[in-house]
Amino acid sequence: MLLFAARVLGIVWTLPNTALGLVAGTIGIAFGAHAHVRARDLAIVFHRWPWGPGGAITLGNTILHTGDTLDSDCVTYAHRAGHLDEPFIRLADHERAHVYQYMALGPLFLPLYLLSGGISVRNRFERAADRYALSGRGWWPWAVSDERPRTFTSR
Repeated sequence: MLLFAARVLGIVWTLPNTALGLVAGTIGIAFGAHAHVRARDLAIVFHRWPWGPGGAITLGNTILHTGDTLDSDCVTYAHRAGHLDEPFIRLADHERAHVYQYMALGPLFLPLYLLSGGISVRNRFERAADRYALSGRGWWPWAVSDERPRTFTSR
């Protein structure tokens, strides 16, 4: 019951962000996107969203995705930047972490995200989402990681 109440409060708290995502997703429908609810991710997902470099962006409880399914593999930000050699992660798990972050921070998420470096390997929000996708825990951007140090590549 407590978890249900926390989720409802989080959904309400991030409603302004979700509204932005719903507007963007609805515009995308006119250009070929389609929407469905992913209960596990607590989000409405717009697939085949026609703009952007590829991948997904989360706005509250809305995910705008350029591909056909969030159940696809992708690399972490650190792996892509050549900092670490890490296994593939599920895009859905990474984006679910962002949904949780939005539900906790509500309207504060976007300013804090941008102040943390935007879409970048240095951004604590992206590192936390990758950590969650790798381990199933640690989505909070200021979580103290209990992971063992990982091996850096020599790129």
